Amino acid sequence: MSVEVKERYSDADLAEFKALILEKIEKASEQLELYKSAYMNNGNNGTDDTSPTFKAFEEGSETMSKEANSQLAIRQEKFIRDLKNALVRIENKTYGICRVTGKLISKERLKLVPHATLSIEAKNMQK
Repeated sequence: MSVEVKERYSDADLAEFKALILEKIEKASEQLELYKSAYMNNGNNGTDDTSPTFKAFEEGSETMSKEANSQLAIRQEKFIRDLKNALVRIENKTYGICRVTGKLISKERLKLVPHATLSIEAKNMQK
């Protein structure tokens, strides 16, 4: 017979995590805009009148950086979505509870990875 832990973080703790997450969302959103503008404005770098070899190199580099910015933007959008989901868990008062073990995820882990849904114990079981 398994015992279900009905432990949760206090409202004061949840408010502290909410402030941390909102700050992270704001910074992540700013970063996302930078990635998107870098992706959109990667057009003409003023290489029209330079040698064809250099221009070909620039275009290859431009394609690489467009792909890199696109990947970074996708990753950033997922990070923001995960953070917003964490806010929902705060509202539901289920934030910080491991979805596998039902135990509280340590505050240290949540401060480093505020969108975590697994405790270190559960994460290690996945390996």
